[in-house]
Amino acid sequence: MSSDPTTSSLNQLLAKVQASSSLLPTEVLCLISSFRSKHSTASVHSTAYLILSSLCQSLRSKAKGGDHDAATMDIVRIFQDSVVNFVGDTEEQAIITGLSFLSALFQVDWDSASMILLQEGVIDNIMDNVDLSPSADLAYETAHLIGQACGHKKCRTHLTPRVNLWLESEVTNTQNQRVAAAATVALVKLQKGASADDPVNEAPDKSDALAQNLKSIIMTNGELSSMVEAIEGMAYLTIDPAIKETLSRDPAFLKRIFSLFSYRKLNSPVTSGNLSLVYGVLSIITNITSYRPRLSEEQSQVEKLKSMTKSGKGSLSAQEPSILDSDDHVRARVRRLIDAGVLPVFSAAMSQTNSRGVRLNVGKALLSIVEDKENRGKVLQAGGARVLQNLIKESRESCEPPNRELMRNVIDVEPIQALAKLSITSSPVQVFGPNVGAMIDAIPPFSHMVTHPSSNLLQRFEGTMALTNIASYSTDLATRIAKADGLINKVELLLLEDHVLVQRASMELICNLIAGSDEIFERYGGGDTLGSAMSKLQVVLALSDVDDLPTRLAASGALATLTTSPGACRALLALQLDRHRFLPMLAQLISPSESTDSSGQAQHASGLLHRGVVCILNFLVALYSDARKSIFKEAKDAGLIESLADVTENPSVKTNEPIQRTAAQALKILMDSGK
Repeated sequence: MSSDPTTSSLNQLLAKVQASSSLLPTEVLCLISSFRSKHSTASVHSTAYLILSSLCQSLRSKAKGGDHDAATMDIVRIFQDSVVNFVGDTEEQAIITGLSFLSALFQVDWDSASMILLQEGVIDNIMDNVDLSPSADLAYETAHLIGQACGHKKCRTHLTPRVNLWLESEVTNTQNQRVAAAATVALVKLQKGASADDPVNEAPDKSDALAQNLKSIIMTNGELSSMVEAIEGMAYLTIDPAIKETLSRDPAFLKRIFSLFSYRKLNSPVTSGNLSLVYGVLSIITNITSYRPRLSEEQSQVEKLKSMTKSGKGSLSAQEPSILDSDDHVRARVRRLIDAGVLPVFSAAMSQTNSRGVRLNVGKALLSIVEDKENRGKVLQAGGARVLQNLIKESRESCEPPNRELMRNVIDVEPIQALAKLSITSSPVQVFGPNVGAMIDAIPPFSHMVTHPSSNLLQRFEGTMALTNIASYSTDLATRIAKADGLINKVELLLLEDHVLVQRASMELICNLIAGSDEIFERYGGGDTLGSAMSKLQVVLALSDVDDLPTRLAASGALATLTTSPGACRALLALQLDRHRFLPMLAQLISPSESTDSSGQAQHASGLLHRGVVCILNFLVALYSDARKSIFKEAKDAGLIESLADVTENPSVKTNEPIQRTAAQALKILMDSGK
């Protein structure tokens, strides 16, 4: 019906489509014919997809008022007559041309493809053709098209029992693996879709048999197209917890799918088949390693109500999550994948394509893998940190102006959170190497995760912890963190969170920034002008007196730094005279009874004692003699003089000369001021 398209003719057509959305009948036929895989090179195929995508997007953008249905009809009008004529032809190659184009249209604009497929008589014609002329090519294109259609409820509900029976017969096609794989994929989508459409449906589950069929195809050295189909089907099936568990226990299968990246040489052009293979393997890995979503109490209640509504019986038993998706089972699956060699797959995938779908799957899989602290060292050794940095960089570059506003609303949080987890449990040099530039590049995404409105409390906590470690590396990095847009305001709000770990992480970051950034030092009272610093000092003072030892260490460490400023000391004096809490808090910090920690954390106790005596000495040195005299009685009433005397005589402290010397100096100044 039409001659085979060439790259030059398609390039001309692409230029026309980009300028105008109108096509001549001969141009429509040229485009439709270009998807016939047997006669299309990779270049022809990719150009044809670009033309079809550009055309559909152009028609939808031009629809009045954004009318989706009207735009769908515009697309249908262009292709419907030609596709129906191809499918209704008696010549096999014409039929294949129609089927292959309709499959492509499903991938680009499924609404219009569905409308054409569901035209009266089209499905019957397709099934008649495959019954009358059962060639391998025709059977494959038919199964592939049905598989595309089965991904959409609108089409699933219109597929006749005849279609289902034909697919089941082709699943066992031993003559052609490609046909068997495509038919299996279609059945997988049909079964999973039907289950989602009607959760109460008690139709027999054939997942195990379908998985076994796909596995046998994957394990053989078949052609790329059959492998792509089988991998796609397995990606659908690995949503099932039982399938995940079974596959994770099959090291031969795992090593086989990891080796499939060798189908493409690094210097060869990316084809749709290669990209689908990479994406499919990563989808399987992501599904097998995925943890059950962590829901808040409110979200859990909503899910229970949904489950009860779906079951229609007021019972949750049918909707209970599988034990195979428990954290312990997922953790074990992840370790089995690591043992089978999954970690090098991620860098290989990133070297082959930077498609958004691949990036998302790599980020999700690595986040699941580093959830277990035991895996993080192996991820670092395999170059996982570098993979995550590249993911974050590409995501940020895709959101450069004019898409910067989009980044404020959408965040690819998985790679950022995974890198944050690595940064929490390892030193910055282990994660980023000696290159300070890599640490600088990590500051914006970590800050973004802390401040982004869609981030949950865990993500904010982990982002804060990661920034704390980076801030401890150098004052330059601390200064850069302090200047991150909106970060400090958010961290100061997190200081007030009713969660010990979040409060601790926030205080530790503030402590490091006070020590490393002049801006934050002044913000908390280190400058000559106090302004709003008084209220911030009160928060730090309060956190120096909480039950959590690490939080007390961070807050008292911040005070020790701030008391090097006369301005901060004047503010603390005012707080003491007004609320009488500063000196009692210092007495508690250095009290031997307080320092002898019941849990045996001697290092923490020593740290509190050291910070306490430094605060006292700095505070007293900064005051005028009249001010010292005015607080002598308050220091005595607070037990501060007694505590300092105990420190100078305490045998357990004598081994730490700097602490004892500092306490002795502070005690002498206090005693002199009382004369």
